[in-house]
Amino acid sequence: MTIAPEAPAKPIVPEFLELEITGKCQLTCPSLCYAKAGPTEGHGTMTADDWKQVISDAARLGVKKVQFIGGEPTMHPSFEALVQRALAEGLDVQVYSNLYRVKLTHWELFAHPRVSLATSYYSDDPAEHERVTGRKGSHAATRANIVQAVTRSIPLQVGIVEVFEGQRVAEARADLESIGVRVINTDRVRSVGRAEKHVPSIGDLCGRCAKGRAAVMTDGTVTPCVLGRFLPTGNVKVQGLAGVFGGQRWAQTAASIPAATRRARRMIPTTAIRRTPKPATLRTDERGTTSDELGRAGQAAGRRSRPAGVPLARRRGERAAAHVRAVLVGAGRRCLDAPQRPGGSRSVG
Repeated sequence: MTIAPEAPAKPIVPEFLELEITGKCQLTCPSLCYAKAGPTEGHGTMTADDWKQVISDAARLGVKKVQFIGGEPTMHPSFEALVQRALAEGLDVQVYSNLYRVKLTHWELFAHPRVSLATSYYSDDPAEHERVTGRKGSHAATRANIVQAVTRSIPLQVGIVEVFEGQRVAEARADLESIGVRVINTDRVRSVGRAEKHVPSIGDLCGRCAKGRAAVMTDGTVTPCVLGRFLPTGNVKVQGLAGVFGGQRWAQTAASIPAATRRARRMIPTTAIRRTPKPATLRTDERGTTSDELGRAGQAAGRRSRPAGVPLARRRGERAAAHVRAVLVGAGRRCLDAPQRPGGSRSVG
């Protein structure tokens, strides 16, 4: 009796692949950076050709989207060429940048319909933000470029990581909302890299690592995600991407990570919808203050900005009802059903 050999296991290929192309960054984030990136770090041992091969292999295997991350990915000398390679392969691209410095040519690249941006923002208070980044002036620079991205209608999502107790997370979220950011996620500090408080373990992960996502490090090591860098599963320079995803070590690692039991707070990149904000919301004065902020400062009479999403007819009806109540009060009648003013405290949940 002849027994047919077992077919090789089908590779477990994620749809989202993080490419950590450099450890170089203008910021240090001394108590946070999982990659231990900084101004003196390098780009690793992966060459531009190595990265191009990974990108092509990823597209062939069924990856749908790649994220360029670091470090600061835009500091890699082949950054633009690598993004163009991904786009040529039909992949969607997300660039996770600190938005500290953005070249004009990069804005043009970010305007491509299959490119989106992601960044981090830690507080509406410059001192708090810079306490995290370790770089003076980084708050103003990043905030100004967030405004620029929104103005240009570039899909953008922003992550807020709560690094220390008392951090103005809610205020940071409200500030981002006020300048037109629509996709905002919050997270806690993970014990990885410079934030390590204990030996990292799978308990420090969100539960979605290796399930729809993976990461390639600057030396070619493949891990379940950039935060799961302590779980190496192979190396693209040795096995190739298909060899890693089809290997036993990748399968075992993926199986060892418990699925998320609740909605993870970590920022999960998604394809954002382009929105064209109203120019009035985005116009800035010479200090970088948005007109939305200036408008709020001038509301001495107690008039508040209209809440987003309220239909025009409803707003007109509320104004008409308010006028009627005012007339009744003026006539000496008492109104007991006055509603709360729209546009009260903004939800930060």
